[in-house]
Amino acid sequence: MPLDFFQKIESQLENKLPFVAYRKPNEEMVNTIFQKDNQLHHLNDYTETGFVFAPFDSDSPAVLLKLDEVFSSTDLSIVTKEIFQEHAEEVDVEQKSLHLNLVKKGIAEIKAGSFDKVVLSRNIEVDSETPPLSLFKTLLHQYKRAFCYLWYHPKVGLWLGATPEILLTMQNRQLTTMSLAGTQNYANDENPQWGNKELEEQQLVTRYILNALNGKISNMKQTPTETVQAGNLLHLRTKISGNVRQENLKAIIEALHPTPAVCGMPKLETKAFILAEEKYNRQFYTGFLGELNFKEERSRNNRPRNTENSVYRSISKSITLFVNLRCMQVINDKIKIYVGGGITKDSDPEKEWKETVAKSKTMLKVIIATE
Repeated sequence: MPLDFFQKIESQLENKLPFVAYRKPNEEMVNTIFQKDNQLHHLNDYTETGFVFAPFDSDSPAVLLKLDEVFSSTDLSIVTKEIFQEHAEEVDVEQKSLHLNLVKKGIAEIKAGSFDKVVLSRNIEVDSETPPLSLFKTLLHQYKRAFCYLWYHPKVGLWLGATPEILLTMQNRQLTTMSLAGTQNYANDENPQWGNKELEEQQLVTRYILNALNGKISNMKQTPTETVQAGNLLHLRTKISGNVRQENLKAIIEALHPTPAVCGMPKLETKAFILAEEKYNRQFYTGFLGELNFKEERSRNNRPRNTENSVYRSISKSITLFVNLRCMQVINDKIKIYVGGGITKDSDPEKEWKETVAKSKTMLKVIIATE
């Protein structure tokens, strides 16, 4: 990647101006969007164009970066250290106790009939003076199948992540979303076994999304559930697609976000429980981010024998939004890592704690690689 590519990002950071740099899953192109001033723009109704960054709490405003300057690079010759050692998170006895009690509260509410599933999280704070750009390069190197990003606004903060989960994509009228639930460690197994807890969790999430989209999209279809890898973890995934009108987009996003995979079911009850009981502010963790109403120009050749009139160009709008999982927030010489897990009536608090420890390694590994 040309040196001036990263120099421009560094300059934007030094000048305390908003920007985002990102790469979509399984692509080589790294895109950057620079905003020319430090004004804080909020999203209104999803008809705007820009890069959106939305918090977990859907009652709080989403931030929109303007497309003042956009450029990309495809050279991914990024040099970072390879990681061979495992990082064992130091167990904070008090934090573990708090999380175990939180999970127990969640299970008790489920058994009492308050809700069916709730996603509970915690954050981990570590010391690090690693430059954000170095962390981003490591993300690009290590997580080629994830949406990797570095996002900054002087009035909001600095976030990085490598998320495997799409909230939705939309090309003209064709919309695709997914349910992603269940977690286990990847052990070089092409056909891993899944327990009842994970399978039930995935079915609950899929059913919820289908119901949420019912009446809002047409020709709805779903794929068979499959196992997908995200870093050192495996998840269950089902894709759901259909046709939608642009004017229905706001209602669809409001129906989907926050998803059952990051909040729970029913949404209002579990969101209220999370905001009351987690005892910290998730901010943009489990929110969503991505391209909103970007224009794409396509060429097609319908008349190969008539060379003069063979090429037709059409301009379409595309939307690509990702759920902000596997992320961290940089605050001076501290880094906050956010992790969570889905709780059902069959959850075991100790196992749920261990799942958050396993998930934390995704971002902890990035910090080690750049120190």
